[in-house]
Amino acid sequence: MKNIQVKLSHDATEIYNDLIRKANTSKKERSILLAITKKVELIKSDPHYGDPIAKSLIPKQYIKKYEITNLFRIELPNYWRMLYTLRDGETEIEIIAFILDIVDHSEYNKKFGYTKR
Repeated sequence: MKNIQVKLSHDATEIYNDLIRKANTSKKERSILLAITKKVELIKSDPHYGDPIAKSLIPKQYIKKYEITNLFRIELPNYWRMLYTLRDGETEIEIIAFILDIVDHSEYNKKFGYTKR
């Protein structure tokens, strides 16, 4: 069985820490934080848990910044999204699920070039 690690990017870590700071006083942030924790466990049990994003739709900024070739999306409460990629680890029996971003709906739409109709 492959060892599966989940790591957060610098950007995702900043958002995660901001959610932690706000969770004491905000039910919305608390629900997003709880969902992230549950989804990370699901990724650990099944790395392909999220919805795959077509290669042609992966934002260029992620390809350039993280040199990724795959991207998965997980929906969170309040229209937030968590985006992650899968990579081989240092050994051939390890998978690293690298969480690139945790974004709200409007930021997700900007990154993927979606516009309002």
